[in-house]
Amino acid sequence: MLDPAQCRQARLARDARFDGRFVVGVTSTGIYCRPICPAIPSKDTRVHYFDTPLAAAEAGFRPCLRCRPDSAPDSPAWCGTRTTLERALRLIDDGALRDGSLGDLCQRLGVGERHLRRLFHDGLGVSPKAYAQYRQCLFAKQLLHQTTLPITDIAYASGFRSLRRFNDAFVTRIGLAPRELRRRRDASPAGEPLTLWLAYRPPFAWPALRDFHAGRAIPGLEWVGEAHYGRHIRWGSASGSFTAEHVPEHHAFRVRLMLDDLRALSPAVRRIRRVLDLDADTATVEAHLADAFPGLALVEGLRLPGLWSPFEAGVRAILGQQVSTDAARSLVTRLVEALGEPAGHGHHFPTPAAIAGSELDELRMPGARKATLRRFASWYADGEADDDPQAWTALKGIGPWTANYAALRGTGAPDIWLDGDAGVRRALPRLEGEDPARGAPWRSYLTLQLWSQAL
Repeated sequence: MLDPAQCRQARLARDARFDGRFVVGVTSTGIYCRPICPAIPSKDTRVHYFDTPLAAAEAGFRPCLRCRPDSAPDSPAWCGTRTTLERALRLIDDGALRDGSLGDLCQRLGVGERHLRRLFHDGLGVSPKAYAQYRQCLFAKQLLHQTTLPITDIAYASGFRSLRRFNDAFVTRIGLAPRELRRRRDASPAGEPLTLWLAYRPPFAWPALRDFHAGRAIPGLEWVGEAHYGRHIRWGSASGSFTAEHVPEHHAFRVRLMLDDLRALSPAVRRIRRVLDLDADTATVEAHLADAFPGLALVEGLRLPGLWSPFEAGVRAILGQQVSTDAARSLVTRLVEALGEPAGHGHHFPTPAAIAGSELDELRMPGARKATLRRFASWYADGEADDDPQAWTALKGIGPWTANYAALRGTGAPDIWLDGDAGVRRALPRLEGEDPARGAPWRSYLTLQLWSQAL
């Protein structure tokens, strides 16, 4: 947490660099705001500073309807600092407490309920269930502001099983009834894509991210244009597609999303945020890298180019072993065309079962690599796989480069150093002899900076 003097200075200056790093609670109104809120600044005696929107809500404040702090990019404080807490947050965000009990979550984490509650209390100041419910309410608030979905559908999409429970939770956590936020709009025609705005902290090096995806996009699975990136997606049994259009003047992406099951909407939106790396605080990352490597010219706002799932990232990494980017793209294209389920005029990425059950005759590559790919897919199809790629090296044929590449692109891990990558090796002289370890905990971004300069 920043000290009060820094928060005061940032609030009075409406400094965008601090957006998402703290929120401001105003005792006279009972609301909390972003530091860039356009409202007239309140007197210091009426102001309290909080690390996160959740902390402000627990203190009895509700979100400002003008600056909408719930739509600001997530603060790193949401994620905590402990490995178990970070994994618990990811699982809860993906619906672990919506579809199961706290005991089920603890069993997946390998910890006791008392220990998990203590981690949440120490890290966030709330219980796991309070955290989960507040996140559900914030997502519902976004849908109320930005869509014409009926309130019943919004409750369902947010993970509530009844409208009454949704209304009660929303009033408790947000301080308003859902209908008080709903603006009158004409309903969208049935079957039209859902449109959402996903914000980020500037700067954002969109041309670099766009060109990276364009050079590796799989025809029929992904589409890339001057200002957009899109693809077909799956989440559990749900399927659909999205197209994210960059709107730099709003520091956001306009996302048009189609899904055949609204219960997958919330985790799908979080996955889109990771694919585009919208929650990164690149100013902090680049300040650290500039201090560690003063001779390295940095691209401002560089983002990690994500893939939809760790499994897809693993498949692409295996197919990319010891071949060029174009050759890897060709192999993935053949795999998608041969084994991917049809989706409109294209295909979904193949399922683990489809790859595990195929002889992969359409792929021109060594038999040992085909065996590795089938072994990896079988591991996922049997439900034994770990979504942490660092655990994959136990499988024959998967080495550190494959696991690290999949971690960087499939999970958004911020501290991956791809020292064995050819592009990184070509760009190493730009570090002027400095130890790459100085880039921790942001070596994924250091890797990407070097990639951008090795082209």
